[in-house]
Amino acid sequence: MVEYGNSIQMTQPSRFDRLSSSYEELLRDPIRQRFTGAESMFFHRRKADLIRRFFHRRDLAMSKLTYLDFGCGKGELLSLLQPEFKSAAGCDVSAQMMRQITDIETRIQEDPSRIPFGDDEFDFVTAVCVYHHVPPAARPALTSEIRRVLRPGGIFCMIEHNPLNPVTRVLVRRTPVDSDAVLLPGGEARQLTRRAGFTHLQQDYFLYFPQSVYRNVGRLENVLAIVPLGGQYAVFSAKPS
Repeated sequence: MVEYGNSIQMTQPSRFDRLSSSYEELLRDPIRQRFTGAESMFFHRRKADLIRRFFHRRDLAMSKLTYLDFGCGKGELLSLLQPEFKSAAGCDVSAQMMRQITDIETRIQEDPSRIPFGDDEFDFVTAVCVYHHVPPAARPALTSEIRRVLRPGGIFCMIEHNPLNPVTRVLVRRTPVDSDAVLLPGGEARQLTRRAGFTHLQQDYFLYFPQSVYRNVGRLENVLAIVPLGGQYAVFSAKPS
């Protein structure tokens, strides 16, 4: 199942400034609505749960870490996770997309290829549904830029649509926001991070079940995390210490 929430890098910021007021309407789709049910934040909560589980498995205290959501869009995931980190911030190419984020530091990306923060500044960085809007030739440089702002030992989480899922492909094709999307398989995501100097840690596939089913069988989705058919996947990698 495909989901959106963060705006697009490496494209014209003005496009997403124009789309910001009608963004949710442009994403409406009967299949997507059946998947989320009455829980409008379902997709964002699923990502937050996945990230919490990653840190829990490694016995890492999120409360001691600094967090950046790269391409934060309207800040749904950032707002969910911010209370659990020592500090949190977001950046995006679109000021209009970020205008409703309050009480969290955000910075506009004047240059879409540059992150407006210093070297070695964060312990954890997410890029959620960003890379499929980045031209393939620009993805290696972007991954290196994310590595730049991470501290040694810091963790990068890339979350993307899974092109192996047929429902995901259908929704991407008929969603106006995704008119420029070039989906990347999980293997390509792992290769990008390795070539940028990251160490691969873990890959999870998720979004197998709609909200109504997930409430009762959520643990089963954890078992299915290694099966490459979920609507999305998350690749976790680390900057060498």
